[in-house]
Amino acid sequence: MTATRSETLNEETPLLGHGKKRPTPLPWFQFSIVLFLQLAEPLTSQVIYPFAPQLIRDLGITHGKESQVGYYVGLMQSLFFLTQAFTVLHWSRISDRVGRKPVILTGLCGLSLSMYCFGLSRTFWGLVLSRSLNGALNGNIGVIKSMMAEMTDSTNISKAYAYMPIAWSTGGTLGPIIGGSLARPADRFPHLFGQNDFLKKYPYFLPCAVPATFSLLAWVVTFLFLKETVPSPTPLRELLGIKQAKTARTLDDAEDAAKTPQSKDDVPEAEKPLPLRSLLTPQVVIAAANYAALSLVDIAFRAVQPLFLSTPIHLGGLGLPPQTIGKLLSIFGVLNGVFQVFFFAQIHDKWGSKRVFFWGLASAAPAFAAFPLINRLAVHQGYSTIVWIAVGFQIVISIALSLSYGAIFIFISAASPNRASLGATNGLSQMTVSVMRAIGPAAANSLFSVSIEKRYLGGDLVYYALLAVVGVSLVVASMLPRHVRTN
Repeated sequence: MTATRSETLNEETPLLGHGKKRPTPLPWFQFSIVLFLQLAEPLTSQVIYPFAPQLIRDLGITHGKESQVGYYVGLMQSLFFLTQAFTVLHWSRISDRVGRKPVILTGLCGLSLSMYCFGLSRTFWGLVLSRSLNGALNGNIGVIKSMMAEMTDSTNISKAYAYMPIAWSTGGTLGPIIGGSLARPADRFPHLFGQNDFLKKYPYFLPCAVPATFSLLAWVVTFLFLKETVPSPTPLRELLGIKQAKTARTLDDAEDAAKTPQSKDDVPEAEKPLPLRSLLTPQVVIAAANYAALSLVDIAFRAVQPLFLSTPIHLGGLGLPPQTIGKLLSIFGVLNGVFQVFFFAQIHDKWGSKRVFFWGLASAAPAFAAFPLINRLAVHQGYSTIVWIAVGFQIVISIALSLSYGAIFIFISAASPNRASLGATNGLSQMTVSVMRAIGPAAANSLFSVSIEKRYLGGDLVYYALLAVVGVSLVVASMLPRHVRTN
Protein backbone atom coordinates (compact mmCIF):
# COMPACT_ATOMS: atom_id res chain seq x y z
CA MET A 1 0.00 0.00 0.00
CA THR A 2 1.31 3.37 -1.02
CA ALA A 3 -0.51 5.43 1.54
CA THR A 4 -3.20 4.94 4.15
CA ARG A 5 -5.25 7.29 6.22
CA SER A 6 -3.39 7.89 9.43
CA GLU A 7 -6.56 8.75 11.26
CA THR A 8 -9.88 7.01 11.70
CA LEU A 9 -12.62 9.36 10.57
CA ASN A 10 -15.75 9.94 12.61
CA GLU A 11 -17.70 12.99 13.65
CA GLU A 12 -16.15 13.80 17.00
CA THR A 13 -13.04 15.88 16.22
CA PRO A 14 -12.19 18.41 13.50
CA LEU A 15 -11.45 16.98 10.06
CA LEU A 16 -9.39 19.75 8.56
CA GLY A 17 -7.05 20.61 11.40
CA HIS A 18 -7.67 24.36 11.06
CA GLY A 19 -4.14 25.01 9.85
CA LYS A 20 -2.36 23.21 12.69
CA LYS A 21 -0.96 20.51 10.42
CA ARG A 22 0.92 20.76 7.17
CA PRO A 23 -0.98 18.98 4.37
CA THR A 24 0.33 15.51 3.64
CA PRO A 25 1.45 15.18 -0.02
CA LEU A 26 -0.86 13.05 -2.12
CA PRO A 27 0.63 9.81 -3.55
CA TRP A 28 0.36 11.18 -7.07
CA PHE A 29 1.25 8.10 -9.10
CA GLN A 30 -1.29 5.82 -7.42
CA PHE A 31 -3.81 8.65 -7.13
CA SER A 32 -3.53 9.35 -10.86
CA ILE A 33 -4.16 5.69 -11.65
CA VAL A 34 -7.34 5.77 -9.55
CA LEU A 35 -8.56 8.88 -11.41
CA PHE A 36 -7.71 7.23 -14.74
CA LEU A 37 -9.60 4.00 -14.10
CA GLN A 38 -12.52 5.94 -12.62
CA LEU A 39 -13.00 7.55 -16.04
CA ALA A 40 -14.42 4.28 -17.37
CA GLU A 41 -17.73 4.62 -15.55
CA PRO A 42 -18.78 8.15 -16.63
CA LEU A 43 -17.71 7.35 -20.18
CA THR A 44 -19.93 4.28 -20.36
CA SER A 45 -22.89 6.04 -18.76
CA GLN A 46 -22.66 9.41 -20.56
CA VAL A 47 -21.95 8.10 -24.06
CA ILE A 48 -25.54 6.91 -24.61
CA TYR A 49 -27.25 10.15 -23.52
CA PRO A 50 -27.09 12.07 -26.84
CA PHE A 51 -28.40 9.21 -28.99
CA ALA A 52 -30.69 7.41 -26.50
CA PRO A 53 -33.90 9.18 -27.64
CA GLN A 54 -33.10 8.51 -31.32
CA LEU A 55 -32.17 4.90 -30.55
CA ILE A 56 -35.59 4.35 -28.96
CA ARG A 57 -37.26 5.89 -32.02
CA ASP A 58 -35.24 3.67 -34.37
CA LEU A 59 -36.26 0.51 -32.49
CA GLY A 60 -39.91 1.35 -33.23
CA ILE A 61 -41.07 0.35 -29.77
CA THR A 62 -43.04 3.61 -29.39
CA HIS A 63 -44.86 3.05 -32.75
CA GLY A 64 -44.19 6.65 -33.73
CA LYS A 65 -45.61 8.20 -30.56
CA GLU A 66 -43.11 10.91 -29.66
CA SER A 67 -44.61 11.43 -26.22
CA GLN A 68 -43.66 7.86 -25.20
CA VAL A 69 -39.96 8.21 -25.99
CA GLY A 70 -39.33 9.55 -22.49
CA TYR A 71 -40.80 6.45 -20.84
CA TYR A 72 -38.40 4.08 -22.55
CA VAL A 73 -35.37 6.35 -22.32
CA GLY A 74 -35.94 6.71 -18.58
CA LEU A 75 -36.39 2.96 -18.12
CA MET A 76 -33.19 2.22 -20.04
CA GLN A 77 -31.23 4.76 -17.99
CA SER A 78 -32.63 3.45 -14.70
CA LEU A 79 -31.80 -0.20 -15.27
CA PHE A 80 -28.08 0.27 -14.64
CA PHE A 81 -28.69 1.78 -11.21
CA LEU A 82 -31.47 -0.65 -10.32
CA THR A 83 -29.25 -3.69 -10.81
CA GLN A 84 -26.30 -1.87 -9.21
CA ALA A 85 -28.43 -1.27 -6.11
CA PHE A 86 -28.70 -5.04 -5.59
CA THR A 87 -24.97 -5.70 -5.89
CA VAL A 88 -22.91 -2.61 -4.97
CA LEU A 89 -23.04 -3.22 -1.20
CA HIS A 90 -21.90 -6.81 -1.68
CA TRP A 91 -19.01 -5.75 -3.92
CA SER A 92 -17.95 -3.12 -1.37
CA ARG A 93 -18.07 -5.53 1.55
CA ILE A 94 -16.13 -8.08 -0.44
CA SER A 95 -13.49 -5.41 -1.14
CA ASP A 96 -13.05 -4.91 2.63
CA ARG A 97 -11.98 -8.55 2.81
CA VAL A 98 -10.24 -9.56 -0.43
CA GLY A 99 -8.96 -6.05 -1.24
CA ARG A 100 -9.99 -3.23 -3.57
CA LYS A 101 -7.99 -4.33 -6.60
CA PRO A 102 -9.75 -7.67 -7.41
CA VAL A 103 -13.17 -6.01 -7.21
CA ILE A 104 -12.09 -3.09 -9.42
CA LEU A 105 -10.74 -5.51 -12.03
CA THR A 106 -14.05 -7.40 -12.03
CA GLY A 107 -16.01 -4.15 -12.43
CA LEU A 108 -13.92 -2.94 -15.36
CA CYS A 109 -14.38 -6.28 -17.11
CA GLY A 110 -18.15 -6.02 -16.59
CA LEU A 111 -18.25 -2.48 -17.97
CA SER A 112 -16.42 -3.50 -21.12
CA LEU A 113 -18.50 -6.60 -21.80
CA SER A 114 -21.82 -4.85 -21.23
CA MET A 115 -21.00 -1.90 -23.50
CA TYR A 116 -19.99 -4.17 -26.38
CA CYS A 117 -23.31 -5.99 -25.89
CA PHE A 118 -25.22 -2.69 -25.81
CA GLY A 119 -23.77 -1.66 -29.16
CA LEU A 120 -24.72 -4.99 -30.69
CA SER A 121 -28.31 -4.93 -29.38
CA ARG A 122 -31.05 -4.53 -31.98
CA THR A 123 -34.06 -4.96 -29.69
CA PHE A 124 -35.24 -3.12 -26.61
CA TRP A 125 -34.85 -6.26 -24.51
CA GLY A 126 -31.27 -6.56 -25.71
CA LEU A 127 -30.66 -3.06 -24.37
CA VAL A 128 -32.35 -4.04 -21.10
CA LEU A 129 -30.10 -7.08 -20.67
CA SER A 130 -26.94 -5.09 -21.49
CA ARG A 131 -27.70 -2.27 -19.05
CA SER A 132 -28.63 -4.77 -16.34
CA LEU A 133 -25.34 -6.60 -16.83
CA ASN A 134 -23.52 -3.27 -16.68
CA GLY A 135 -24.95 -2.45 -13.27
CA ALA A 136 -24.75 -5.92 -11.72
CA LEU A 137 -21.07 -6.50 -12.50
CA ASN A 138 -19.85 -3.03 -11.59
CA GLY A 139 -19.36 -2.06 -7.96
CA ASN A 140 -16.39 0.18 -8.62
CA ILE A 141 -17.83 3.54 -7.67
CA GLY A 142 -18.02 2.77 -3.94
CA VAL A 143 -14.76 0.81 -3.93
CA ILE A 144 -12.82 3.61 -5.66
CA LYS A 145 -14.05 6.19 -3.15
CA SER A 146 -12.89 3.89 -0.34
CA MET A 147 -9.48 3.57 -1.97
CA MET A 148 -9.19 7.35 -2.34
CA ALA A 149 -10.06 7.85 1.32
CA GLU A 150 -7.40 5.28 2.28
CA MET A 151 -4.81 7.22 0.29
CA THR A 152 -5.52 10.45 2.19
CA ASP A 153 -5.73 11.81 5.71
CA SER A 154 -7.53 14.73 7.35
CA THR A 155 -5.04 17.26 5.96
CA ASN A 156 -5.44 16.50 2.27
CA ILE A 157 -8.84 14.84 1.85
CA SER A 158 -10.55 18.00 0.53
CA LYS A 159 -7.76 18.42 -2.01
CA ALA A 160 -8.19 14.80 -3.11
CA TYR A 161 -11.92 15.21 -3.59
CA ALA A 162 -11.29 18.41 -5.55
CA TYR A 163 -9.49 16.28 -8.13
CA MET A 164 -12.08 13.50 -8.07
CA PRO A 165 -14.47 15.34 -10.45
CA ILE A 166 -11.72 15.37 -13.09
CA ALA A 167 -12.68 11.84 -14.08
CA TRP A 168 -16.41 12.53 -14.05
CA SER A 169 -16.02 15.85 -15.86
CA THR A 170 -13.74 14.32 -18.48
CA GLY A 171 -16.21 11.49 -18.95
CA GLY A 172 -19.04 14.01 -19.00
CA THR A 173 -17.17 15.89 -21.72
CA LEU A 174 -15.88 13.06 -23.91
CA GLY A 175 -18.87 10.75 -23.47
CA PRO A 176 -21.46 13.04 -25.09
CA ILE A 177 -18.98 14.03 -27.81
CA ILE A 178 -18.34 10.37 -28.62
CA GLY A 179 -22.02 9.48 -28.45
CA GLY A 180 -23.21 12.44 -30.48
CA SER A 181 -20.43 12.30 -33.09
CA LEU A 182 -20.10 8.55 -33.71
CA ALA A 183 -23.75 7.47 -33.59
CA ARG A 184 -24.99 6.31 -37.02
CA PRO A 185 -21.54 6.77 -38.62
CA ALA A 186 -22.64 5.41 -42.00
CA ASP A 187 -25.12 8.29 -42.29
CA ARG A 188 -22.92 11.00 -40.81
CA PHE A 189 -19.66 10.02 -42.52
CA PRO A 190 -20.66 8.27 -45.76
CA HIS A 191 -17.22 8.78 -47.31
CA LEU A 192 -15.64 6.78 -44.45
CA PHE A 193 -18.32 4.31 -43.36
CA GLY A 194 -20.92 4.44 -46.13
CA GLN A 195 -19.91 1.01 -47.45
CA ASN A 196 -19.55 -0.63 -44.05
CA ASP A 197 -22.41 -3.13 -43.76
CA PHE A 198 -21.60 -3.90 -40.12
CA LEU A 199 -22.02 -0.29 -39.01
CA LYS A 200 -25.19 0.01 -41.07
CA LYS A 201 -26.61 -3.01 -39.27
CA TYR A 202 -25.37 -1.82 -35.86
CA PRO A 203 -25.44 2.01 -36.13
CA TYR A 204 -24.71 2.57 -32.43
CA PHE A 205 -21.90 0.05 -32.00
CA LEU A 206 -19.04 2.49 -32.70
CA PRO A 207 -19.82 4.99 -29.89
CA CYS A 208 -20.32 2.06 -27.47
CA ALA A 209 -17.09 0.34 -28.53
CA VAL A 210 -14.94 3.35 -27.58
CA PRO A 211 -15.70 3.30 -23.80
CA ALA A 212 -15.78 -0.51 -23.85
CA THR A 213 -12.24 -0.59 -25.23
CA PHE A 214 -11.14 2.08 -22.77
CA SER A 215 -12.41 -0.11 -19.92
CA LEU A 216 -10.18 -2.92 -21.18
CA LEU A 217 -7.21 -0.54 -21.22
CA ALA A 218 -8.04 0.57 -17.66
CA TRP A 219 -8.15 -3.12 -16.65
CA VAL A 220 -4.59 -3.63 -17.93
CA VAL A 221 -3.33 -0.47 -16.16
CA THR A 222 -5.00 -1.53 -12.92
CA PHE A 223 -3.62 -5.06 -13.09
CA LEU A 224 -0.05 -3.91 -13.76
CA PHE A 225 0.34 -0.76 -11.66
CA LEU A 226 -2.36 -0.25 -9.02
CA LYS A 227 -1.31 -1.17 -5.48
CA GLU A 228 -3.65 -2.64 -2.91
CA THR A 229 -4.72 -0.33 -0.05
CA VAL A 230 -6.33 -2.92 2.27
CA PRO A 231 -3.58 -3.83 4.79
CA SER A 232 -4.29 -7.58 5.18
CA PRO A 233 -6.66 -8.81 2.45
CA THR A 234 -8.07 -12.31 2.73
CA PRO A 235 -6.85 -14.60 -0.09
CA LEU A 236 -9.64 -15.50 -2.52
CA ARG A 237 -9.06 -19.21 -1.98
CA GLU A 238 -9.67 -18.77 1.75
CA LEU A 239 -12.80 -16.69 1.19
CA LEU A 240 -14.18 -19.34 -1.18
CA GLY A 241 -13.29 -22.12 1.25
CA ILE A 242 -10.86 -23.80 -1.12
CA LYS A 243 -8.51 -26.09 0.81
CA GLN A 244 -5.01 -26.97 -0.22
CA ALA A 245 -2.83 -29.94 0.51
CA LYS A 246 -1.26 -29.81 3.97
CA THR A 247 2.34 -29.54 2.74
CA ALA A 248 1.48 -26.86 0.23
CA ARG A 249 -0.49 -24.91 2.83
CA THR A 250 2.38 -25.04 5.27
CA LEU A 251 4.81 -23.72 2.64
CA ASP A 252 2.45 -20.96 1.61
CA ASP A 253 1.86 -19.96 5.22
CA ALA A 254 5.60 -19.70 5.79
CA GLU A 255 5.98 -17.50 2.72
CA ASP A 256 3.01 -15.33 3.70
CA ALA A 257 4.35 -14.91 7.22
CA ALA A 258 7.64 -13.65 5.83
CA LYS A 259 5.88 -11.13 3.55
CA THR A 260 2.99 -9.99 5.75
CA PRO A 261 3.64 -7.92 8.88
CA GLN A 262 0.60 -9.34 10.64
CA SER A 263 -1.70 -12.25 10.07
CA LYS A 264 -5.46 -12.13 9.99
CA ASP A 265 -5.69 -13.40 13.57
CA ASP A 266 -3.33 -10.66 14.77
CA VAL A 267 -5.58 -7.86 13.51
CA PRO A 268 -7.33 -6.15 16.47
CA GLU A 269 -11.12 -6.39 16.58
CA ALA A 270 -11.38 -2.59 16.21
CA GLU A 271 -9.60 -2.84 12.84
CA LYS A 272 -11.75 -5.65 11.40
CA PRO A 273 -14.76 -5.04 9.10
CA LEU A 274 -17.95 -4.61 11.12
CA PRO A 275 -21.23 -6.45 10.45
CA LEU A 276 -23.86 -4.56 8.46
CA ARG A 277 -26.06 -3.82 11.48
CA SER A 278 -23.16 -2.07 13.25
CA LEU A 279 -22.78 0.30 10.29
CA LEU A 280 -26.26 1.78 10.74
CA THR A 281 -25.18 4.60 13.04
CA PRO A 282 -26.93 7.99 12.95
CA GLN A 283 -23.89 9.53 11.26
CA VAL A 284 -23.89 6.94 8.46
CA VAL A 285 -27.66 7.06 7.97
CA ILE A 286 -27.78 10.88 7.74
CA ALA A 287 -24.80 11.04 5.37
CA ALA A 288 -26.23 8.25 3.18
CA ALA A 289 -29.68 9.90 3.12
CA ASN A 290 -28.19 13.19 1.94
CA TYR A 291 -26.08 11.44 -0.70
CA ALA A 292 -29.24 9.72 -1.94
CA ALA A 293 -31.21 12.99 -2.00
CA LEU A 294 -28.44 14.77 -3.91
CA SER A 295 -28.20 11.92 -6.41
CA LEU A 296 -31.96 11.92 -7.00
CA VAL A 297 -31.96 15.64 -7.75
CA ASP A 298 -28.85 15.42 -9.92
CA ILE A 299 -29.84 12.33 -11.93
CA ALA A 300 -33.33 13.76 -12.54
CA PHE A 301 -31.78 16.91 -13.99
CA ARG A 302 -29.23 15.00 -16.10
CA ALA A 303 -31.97 12.67 -17.41
CA VAL A 304 -34.50 15.38 -18.27
CA GLN A 305 -31.93 17.69 -19.86
CA PRO A 306 -31.11 15.67 -23.04
CA LEU A 307 -34.77 14.66 -23.40
CA PHE A 308 -35.86 18.30 -23.18
CA LEU A 309 -33.18 19.36 -25.65
CA SER A 310 -34.28 16.72 -28.20
CA THR A 311 -38.05 17.18 -27.84
CA PRO A 312 -39.63 19.40 -30.54
CA ILE A 313 -40.26 23.00 -29.51
CA HIS A 314 -44.03 22.78 -30.02
CA LEU A 315 -44.15 19.88 -27.52
CA GLY A 316 -42.23 21.74 -24.82
CA GLY A 317 -38.54 21.10 -25.65
CA LEU A 318 -35.84 22.71 -27.76
CA GLY A 319 -35.70 20.38 -30.79
CA LEU A 320 -31.91 19.99 -31.09
CA PRO A 321 -30.11 17.17 -32.98
CA PRO A 322 -27.90 14.62 -31.12
CA GLN A 323 -24.60 16.24 -32.13
CA THR A 324 -25.66 19.63 -30.73
CA ILE A 325 -26.90 18.00 -27.53
CA GLY A 326 -23.56 16.24 -27.22
CA LYS A 327 -21.70 19.54 -27.55
CA LEU A 328 -23.83 21.24 -24.89
CA LEU A 329 -23.33 18.38 -22.44
CA SER A 330 -19.61 18.47 -23.17
CA ILE A 331 -19.43 22.19 -22.43
CA PHE A 332 -20.81 21.42 -18.98
CA GLY A 333 -18.19 18.70 -18.51
CA VAL A 334 -15.31 21.06 -19.33
CA LEU A 335 -16.57 23.94 -17.18
CA ASN A 336 -17.40 21.64 -14.28
CA GLY A 337 -14.00 19.97 -14.31
CA VAL A 338 -12.07 23.25 -14.40
CA PHE A 339 -14.19 24.82 -11.66
CA GLN A 340 -13.96 21.81 -9.34
CA VAL A 341 -10.19 21.43 -9.66
CA PHE A 342 -9.34 25.09 -9.13
CA PHE A 343 -12.02 26.23 -6.70
CA PHE A 344 -13.60 23.34 -4.74
CA ALA A 345 -10.85 23.01 -2.10
CA GLN A 346 -10.77 26.77 -1.48
CA ILE A 347 -14.57 27.06 -1.30
CA HIS A 348 -14.77 24.03 0.96
CA ASP A 349 -12.07 25.24 3.34
CA LYS A 350 -13.74 28.66 3.61
CA TRP A 351 -17.40 27.64 3.83
CA GLY A 352 -17.22 24.15 5.32
CA SER A 353 -18.77 20.88 4.13
CA LYS A 354 -22.35 21.59 5.21
CA ARG A 355 -22.67 25.03 3.60
CA VAL A 356 -21.10 23.84 0.35
CA PHE A 357 -23.44 20.87 0.24
CA PHE A 358 -26.57 22.87 1.11
CA TRP A 359 -26.10 25.74 -1.33
CA GLY A 360 -24.86 23.46 -4.09
CA LEU A 361 -28.07 21.45 -3.73
CA ALA A 362 -30.15 24.64 -3.66
CA SER A 363 -28.74 25.64 -7.06
CA ALA A 364 -30.86 22.90 -8.63
CA ALA A 365 -33.96 25.08 -8.17
CA PRO A 366 -33.05 27.74 -10.76
CA ALA A 367 -31.63 25.00 -13.01
CA PHE A 368 -35.02 23.26 -13.13
CA ALA A 369 -36.90 26.55 -13.44
CA ALA A 370 -34.84 27.38 -16.55
CA PHE A 371 -36.41 24.55 -18.60
CA PRO A 372 -39.87 26.11 -19.18
CA LEU A 373 -38.27 29.54 -19.59
CA ILE A 374 -36.02 28.28 -22.39
CA ASN A 375 -38.97 26.67 -24.16
CA ARG A 376 -41.12 29.82 -23.90
CA LEU A 377 -38.29 31.88 -25.38
CA ALA A 378 -37.80 29.37 -28.21
CA VAL A 379 -41.53 29.36 -29.01
CA HIS A 380 -41.60 33.14 -29.44
CA GLN A 381 -38.10 33.83 -30.77
CA GLY A 382 -36.77 30.60 -32.26
CA TYR A 383 -33.07 29.91 -31.77
CA SER A 384 -32.27 33.49 -30.83
CA THR A 385 -29.29 34.78 -28.89
CA ILE A 386 -31.42 35.12 -25.77
CA VAL A 387 -32.34 31.42 -25.97
CA TRP A 388 -28.68 30.38 -26.11
CA ILE A 389 -27.88 32.74 -23.21
CA ALA A 390 -30.60 31.01 -21.17
CA VAL A 391 -29.19 27.59 -22.09
CA GLY A 392 -25.73 28.78 -21.07
CA PHE A 393 -27.08 30.12 -17.76
CA GLN A 394 -28.63 26.74 -16.99
CA ILE A 395 -25.36 24.93 -17.72
CA VAL A 396 -23.34 27.31 -15.54
CA ILE A 397 -25.74 27.22 -12.58
CA SER A 398 -25.81 23.40 -12.65
CA ILE A 399 -22.05 23.39 -11.95
CA ALA A 400 -22.80 24.43 -8.36
CA LEU A 401 -24.83 21.24 -7.92
CA SER A 402 -21.69 19.19 -8.55
CA LEU A 403 -19.89 20.93 -5.66
CA SER A 404 -22.18 19.06 -3.28
CA TYR A 405 -20.64 15.71 -4.21
CA GLY A 406 -17.18 16.50 -2.84
CA ALA A 407 -18.73 17.75 0.39
CA ILE A 408 -20.94 14.71 0.97
CA PHE A 409 -18.07 12.30 0.19
CA ILE A 410 -16.18 13.87 3.09
CA PHE A 411 -19.19 13.38 5.38
CA ILE A 412 -19.47 9.72 4.36
CA SER A 413 -15.77 9.00 4.93
CA ALA A 414 -15.98 10.68 8.33
CA ALA A 415 -19.05 8.64 9.28
CA SER A 416 -17.38 5.22 8.85
CA PRO A 417 -17.13 3.49 12.27
CA ASN A 418 -13.59 2.32 11.50
CA ARG A 419 -11.18 2.22 8.59
CA ALA A 420 -11.72 -1.49 7.92
CA SER A 421 -15.43 -0.79 7.31
CA LEU A 422 -14.85 2.11 4.92
CA GLY A 423 -15.72 0.00 1.87
CA ALA A 424 -18.95 -1.26 3.44
CA THR A 425 -19.88 2.30 4.49
CA ASN A 426 -19.35 3.59 0.97
CA GLY A 427 -21.16 0.55 -0.40
CA LEU A 428 -24.16 1.13 1.85
CA SER A 429 -24.29 4.77 0.80
CA GLN A 430 -23.89 3.82 -2.85
CA MET A 431 -26.73 1.28 -2.57
CA THR A 432 -29.16 4.00 -1.45
CA VAL A 433 -27.85 6.24 -4.24
CA SER A 434 -28.32 3.50 -6.83
CA VAL A 435 -31.94 3.10 -5.73
CA MET A 436 -32.50 6.83 -6.17
CA ARG A 437 -30.73 6.84 -9.52
CA ALA A 438 -32.88 3.92 -10.63
CA ILE A 439 -36.03 5.79 -9.67
CA GLY A 440 -34.89 9.22 -10.87
CA PRO A 441 -34.53 8.86 -14.66
CA ALA A 442 -37.62 6.67 -15.08
CA ALA A 443 -39.78 8.86 -12.85
CA ALA A 444 -38.53 12.19 -14.20
CA ASN A 445 -38.69 11.20 -17.87
CA SER A 446 -42.06 9.51 -17.45
CA LEU A 447 -43.40 12.60 -15.72
CA PHE A 448 -41.94 14.69 -18.55
CA SER A 449 -43.81 12.55 -21.09
CA VAL A 450 -47.06 12.70 -19.13
CA SER A 451 -46.73 16.46 -18.73
CA ILE A 452 -46.33 17.17 -22.45
CA GLU A 453 -48.88 14.53 -23.50
CA LYS A 454 -51.67 15.58 -21.10
CA ARG A 455 -50.53 19.25 -20.89
CA TYR A 456 -50.75 19.21 -17.09
CA LEU A 457 -50.05 22.74 -15.80
CA GLY A 458 -49.36 23.74 -19.38
CA GLY A 459 -46.85 20.92 -19.76
CA ASP A 460 -44.82 22.12 -16.76
CA LEU A 461 -45.96 19.61 -14.12
CA VAL A 462 -42.62 17.82 -14.23
CA TYR A 463 -40.74 20.99 -13.25
CA TYR A 464 -43.03 21.78 -10.32
CA ALA A 465 -42.58 18.21 -9.07
CA LEU A 466 -38.79 18.39 -9.36
CA LEU A 467 -38.72 21.72 -7.53
CA ALA A 468 -40.66 20.04 -4.71
CA VAL A 469 -38.03 17.28 -4.59
CA VAL A 470 -35.33 19.94 -4.24
CA GLY A 471 -37.24 21.45 -1.30
CA VAL A 472 -37.49 18.12 0.52
CA SER A 473 -33.81 17.44 -0.13
CA LEU A 474 -32.86 20.75 1.47
CA VAL A 475 -34.78 19.74 4.60
CA VAL A 476 -32.77 16.51 4.73
CA ALA A 477 -29.55 18.52 4.20
CA SER A 478 -30.30 20.61 7.27
CA MET A 479 -29.84 17.45 9.40
CA LEU A 480 -26.12 17.21 8.61
CA PRO A 481 -23.79 18.17 11.47
CA ARG A 482 -22.36 21.66 11.29
CA HIS A 483 -18.77 20.41 11.40
CA VAL A 484 -17.19 17.23 10.07
CA ARG A 485 -14.94 15.74 12.72
CA THR A 486 -12.27 13.12 13.19
CA ASN A 487 -10.19 11.58 15.94
